Amino acid sequence: MGVYSVVVKRIYELCAERNITPNALSYMSGISQSTIKSILGGESKNPGIVTLKKICDGLDISLIDFFDTEEFRHLEQEIK
Repeated sequence: MGVYSVVVKRIYELCAERNITPNALSYMSGISQSTIKSILGGESKNPGIVTLKKICDGLDISLIDFFDTEEFRHLEQEIK
């Protein structure tokens, strides 16, 4: 699984934990619904760190909490 897939999976996990929709996440994060939709739908495969920070702020977690998962710890190197 690549970085993009793990990011999308993590966003869905965090929304499920909080029982919110991606639309609610966009409101909480101050990010447009179209941006969240493009990240989750695969149109934007490289969300910037600023966008991820806004998502984390909306979820009231740190970037460290966002990336502190087994999936992120075991990502393979993308440049070979």
